[in-house]
Amino acid sequence: MIAPIVSILTVALSFVQAQVGPERNCTAYDAVATDFVYTPGATNCVNTYSDKTCESLYAIAAANPAPVPGLKTLRPGKCFTTAATAAVTSPIDADLVRAAVSTCPKTCGYCCQSPDYNCPNVQFPRLNCATILPSQCTNQQFRVIIAQDCPSACGLCNAGGCVDAIMGCANDISICNNVGMQDFVNLNCQRTCSRCSSAPVPGGCTYNRDSGTFCAAWAANGFCQNEFYSPDQRKQYCATTCKIC
Repeated sequence: MIAPIVSILTVALSFVQAQVGPERNCTAYDAVATDFVYTPGATNCVNTYSDKTCESLYAIAAANPAPVPGLKTLRPGKCFTTAATAAVTSPIDADLVRAAVSTCPKTCGYCCQSPDYNCPNVQFPRLNCATILPSQCTNQQFRVIIAQDCPSACGLCNAGGCVDAIMGCANDISICNNVGMQDFVNLNCQRTCSRCSSAPVPGGCTYNRDSGTFCAAWAANGFCQNEFYSPDQRKQYCATTCKIC
């Protein structure tokens, strides 16, 4: 009986006239609010234009506020419709949505649709991707983990899991070759100094991430050279450790 109930609920929600409006990208149904609300992914990016310019372009005001995660206010009309007065039943103009995504995604609540934020997170992340704060995106303790497990939370979809833990590494790339700084750069400046296991290697190959922390132990026992396992199997489980493209 579970499957039919879920199916019925899904169909029912598709007909809800959500207060956020008909354009529901970056929203989710909230049982407490009994309506669709903006997700954290709606506003976790920066606008291409200045915030002030975006507020002017999309007529942001008290009566026409920008989206806020957890709330269900109507999305600013100019972000999605050509209707003179936006409403929950206004027709959606796909061109306006694309323009908003490319110019003022934060102001229009479309961050989750912009390229740097529109990608899947890993199935079993080490952090709760839905609750990551902007401050964590640049935090030395969390940044690498976020890039690998929750890239959509911090606009790291195009980083390939390879980032610097410290934001200022690229300000002085000489540290990459400084003999006394190798432990530091290996830990904190992996992207700038090309030390990421997921970084491209000569020949254009990019190693897939290992499927678990057991790969080092397996490799020590000869897994990478053991012909009992096919190349595809070794690549599937421990591509980075075994350096298999």
